[in-house]
Parts: sequence; structure tokens; C-alpha cells
Amino acid sequence: MRFADRADAGRVLAGRLTHLRAENPLVLGLPRGGVPVAAEVATRLGAEVDVVLVRKVGAPGHPELAVGAVGEGDVTVHADDVLRDLDLAWSDVAATAAGERAELRRRAELLRAGAAPRDLAGRTVILVDDGVATGSTMAAAVRVVRGMGAARVVVAVPVAPPDVLVRLGKVADEVVCPLTPQRFVAVGYWYEDFNQVQDSEVRAILGR
Repeated sequence: MRFADRADAGRVLAGRLTHLRAENPLVLGLPRGGVPVAAEVATRLGAEVDVVLVRKVGAPGHPELAVGAVGEGDVTVHADDVLRDLDLAWSDVAATAAGERAELRRRAELLRAGAAPRDLAGRTVILVDDGVATGSTMAAAVRVVRGMGAARVVVAVPVAPPDVLVRLGKVADEVVCPLTPQRFVAVGYWYEDFNQVQDSEVRAILGR
């Protein structure tokens, strides 16, 4: 099974989330790739869609390999197993993390257009990305929304490795993922069309 594109993945994912419709959830996509998926989920659940701002911290020389993540509210998550495998300490990527925090601030100004983050107090929040590889970025997103008062946090992704889903299940209230290959390869492998999502597309989805 492979998804045609992010919209297709969102439709498949939404089919696994219909039990949450009665909770009036807020669907938050992880920019940029998670937002088109989140938009499809929100449409099918009759829910609102917005973003939660987190950034992956990549390994030196391998920026696509997450060794941790940073998020709004000064949240930092370390992927200790990945750091250990690469014989790295967090101090080795401190400059990269600082750069990602600067990008977070830029994204907040661009994607929120000056608006404050949503009030999550007492809400059921569905966190959506286009897939998960190490889980660090999604774990940071969970911490961000819990810190903002979310009552229930559901992680929903189209594809992820089984062991990563187990780890996310320890920090989220529920994890939903229709495709869990043992031989994961990479998120993009499971899409026919995995073109990069632009900031302009995210803003259009959010109506900003």
C-alpha cells in the first residue's frame, strides 16, 4: 500500500478517526507536510484545522535524520537512542537547535499572521503529520499542546515504524496509524507524490 499524495493519506487517516467526531476535536498539522493531511482529516470530521509549531533538529551531515526537536513554549525533545547510535551529545547539535528555534519564530510570524495560538484548554487535539520516522518531532508537538492545556492528545499519522508508535503511545492518549511497515525506509517512500509543501500552500489552507 502506498498513498497517492498527502490528500489521499488524509482521507485514509480520517477514516480511522471518526470515533472522535463527537468530541469536537481541533486538528493541528505539523508544518509543512502535515498540514495538507490535517486539512483532509478536519474536513471529514467537521473540525477546525490549525498548526502546531515544532522543528526537527537534524544530525550533523544528515539533516533528515532527527536527533531531537524543538517546539513552541521552549520545548526540547532529545532522541537519546539516535544520539547514542551516532555517538553524539546534545551539545554537538546546540547550534543547529538554535537555528531551528529561529526558524520557529519566523514560521510563527508567517503562518499565524500575528494571531495568537489557539486556546487548547480542555480540548481534544488531534496532531497530524504526513508520517513519522523517529518520533522526536511528534513527541515535541505532544509536549507543546499538553503545555497549552489540551485535555486529550491523539497522534494521527498515515505511516510510521511500529516501534516508534509504541514510544509515542507512552506520551499521547491515543495513537492512530493505518500503515505500520516493519521495513520502513522513509516517509516519502510510502507516497507516489511527495513533493515539498510550500509556506504559501499552508497559508492558503489556513485561510491566512
